[in-house]
Amino acid sequence: MHKSEGLKALMLDVIKLHEEEYGSSPVAIGVAPGTINLLGEHTDYNEGYVLQFAIPKYVWVSISTRADGSFRFYAANTNERKKSPKGPFKYRREDRWANYSKGVISGFSGRGLEVPGLDVTIYSEIPQDIGLGSSDALCVAATLAIQKLLNVSLTDADIISIANGAEKDYMGLPIEVTDVMTSLKSRDGKAIYIDLRSMEYSYIPLRLEDAILVGTNSHVPPVEVGEYVQELIDDCYTGVGYLNTRHPGRTLRDFSEADVKASLEIMPEAARRLCLHVIEENSRVVEGKKLLEKKNYPLFGKLMSQSHESLRDNYEVSCPEIDWLVKRAIETDGVYGSRITGPGFGGCTVTLMKKNALLEYTEKMLEYERIFGFSAEVFQLTPVGGAFEYFTHQ
Repeated sequence: MHKSEGLKALMLDVIKLHEEEYGSSPVAIGVAPGTINLLGEHTDYNEGYVLQFAIPKYVWVSISTRADGSFRFYAANTNERKKSPKGPFKYRREDRWANYSKGVISGFSGRGLEVPGLDVTIYSEIPQDIGLGSSDALCVAATLAIQKLLNVSLTDADIISIANGAEKDYMGLPIEVTDVMTSLKSRDGKAIYIDLRSMEYSYIPLRLEDAILVGTNSHVPPVEVGEYVQELIDDCYTGVGYLNTRHPGRTLRDFSEADVKASLEIMPEAARRLCLHVIEENSRVVEGKKLLEKKNYPLFGKLMSQSHESLRDNYEVSCPEIDWLVKRAIETDGVYGSRITGPGFGGCTVTLMKKNALLEYTEKMLEYERIFGFSAEVFQLTPVGGAFEYFTHQ
């Protein structure tokens, strides 16, 4: 169990919420951190590379068994409730947030591990819909809680498959394993570098000394991006089709900038820019890993800013509010680099800066609110360890 006093105190709060809602104590609890992308945006569904870490904001899922075999779901943050009869479950749009837990339960059933009726309490510290992996963390936490309840030993690969499958298979969302894997396998003080083709990964120390990583929630109203992301995925494979006229490849991972330039006469401009972003972003991740290992933060920051420019101009997933935040960050003395993080269209930025630049950057948020009418939230980001679970009692 994590030793943080803050986490212990919050665990007691979650137990109390569960007891007040259901009249009994939870038997098992899963806890999973949110995640943030340093580099590697929209590379995951192209079998590319990502560089991420887990953040000290968590989702808690507490569970206890029910004698009647039915399922009750309680979202403590919003005081909402959902219920379902005995499985097998079917996805229901009206179940909204409860579908993530239902998808996880279905994942266990699909492996021949029957889950008894449950009372489920969900509590989240992670802001939703801003690219911090809130739903992925929920699925990881639910998977670990049920694993503990059933007293089974799943491999990490099984946990990742069940948690990701809840979103990708059960809910039909265009979600890769990236955030689930980072939420589960992260380590304190380190970033994780993942190769999405081989699924190999490694850790890079992220002890920044006189520098800090800062997240900024733009508070731009969230939009449903699932359909648009699916269009981007389809467009990437259309781009592969053009590039395959030169030489064979499975995904954009298999091509270079030179391949794109050699296909200019047959490839539409929009497809060209899409392909260039993914190919160049993969190169930025590979180079960024080396720079972090050398603690070369000025050059790493430049890669972050280049990534944002490409996401804005080539992939077209930014928005005026985010562009303003990134521009003002880069104009601040002591800032190394800044970029949008997550799928896009609002959400959050991540910025690498010297510690003494934070005050000046934060003061600029007053101007942001005057211009756009949204209050930006600035918070420091510290890499933490991955998800965990435990019995509260037996």
